Amino acid sequence: MTSRADHQPASAADPDRAATLQLIIALGRALQALEQVVGPHLVQHGLSLTEFAVLEVLHHKGPLRLGEIRDRILLTGASTTYVVKKLEERGLMRRRACGEDSRVVFGELTAKGRALIEEVFPAHADLLQQAMGGLSVSQKRDVIRLLRTLRAHARRASGERSTEED
Repeated sequence: MTSRADHQPASAADPDRAATLQLIIALGRALQALEQVVGPHLVQHGLSLTEFAVLEVLHHKGPLRLGEIRDRILLTGASTTYVVKKLEERGLMRRRACGEDSRVVFGELTAKGRALIEEVFPAHADLLQQAMGGLSVSQKRDVIRLLRTLRAHARRASGERSTEED
């Protein structure tokens, strides 16, 4: 004779597993919704979300090694090279070899790239603020804290070393 528990869905048998899967779906849908808010604005300025991310990180952090750009905006090495090449062709950024180590290449904004990001970023930030308007400042800080905890744990679970940004 089989028990009722044998026929329960996996979510009822393991609430942590169900919550984990629901969280992944919620994170993905939230990110998708935010991209739908900012995407049209970026397209009006001739930028993809990834191109904008490269310009934005260089604007706020200054010149960075290409590997740092890749890590900060979550690209693969090949994708980084492709996006950087496209931005270079448009005159928005340039590559510069490191004086001390010729193997190291930095990415930096050009004057044209700086002008574009300075034009686009304020409206981008406003759109994000509007999209997240349903959350209080306190709730936003709670989400930030929780996501940082999630990121740090996921990095440890994957064997990746944590960084100062965790």
